This record gives sequence, structure tokens and C-alpha cells, in this order.
Amino acid sequence: MIEDTLQKLETRLKKSKNLNPENREALQKLVTELRLEIDQLDDEDRAESIAGFTENSAREALRQEQDQDLLDIALDGLQKSTREFEASYPKLTAVVNNICHQLSNLGI
Repeated sequence: MIEDTLQKLETRLKKSKNLNPENREALQKLVTELRLEIDQLDDEDRAESIAGFTENSAREALRQEQDQDLLDIALDGLQKSTREFEASYPKLTAVVNNICHQLSNLGI
């Protein structure tokens, strides 16, 4: 399930017409890092949540007509999904924060 979600995310990034090559490459690298960090989690439900919120955030950020409210909700959910791991998995939190930053900047 987690792998399917991350695969959908990668496909969405590859097919998006709203990304310039630099943003696409940066986001693809972050998804690769996210995959590595999620693989280290011992809580599969939480890992699925993080992957799902990441995919939802990307979907909202890459829409042709972006709805800023929906993007903000998705990004907030993504950040909250990793909050309890901040101390034990600081790199996971950093990767998620970088993804949120990248996606939120796409609308600017």
C-alpha cells in the first residue's frame, strides 16, 4: 500500500506540466529520501499516513487551478503526520518539511 502511494506520487511528478525541470528534480529527490525514511518506521499505519498526505499534497500543489485552501490543509496534515517522530526520526521530519516547502512554493 505504501509503495503504491509513493509510486502514484512519483508518476504524478513525472507527468505534471506545472513543474519546471529544477522543481521536478528536487521533488523527485525528496520523494526518494522520503521512501528511505518511511522504510525505517516501525509503525506501518503512520508510514501510510505520511505517504498518503504527501501524495495528496502533491496532487493539490500540481493542479492546473490550484486551490490554496486545499493545499494548505493537505500540507498541514502532512506536517502533523510526522510531528510525533520529530525526536526519534529527525531526518524524516526534515524531509517532510522540505517537501512541504517545495510544494507550497509552487503556487508563488
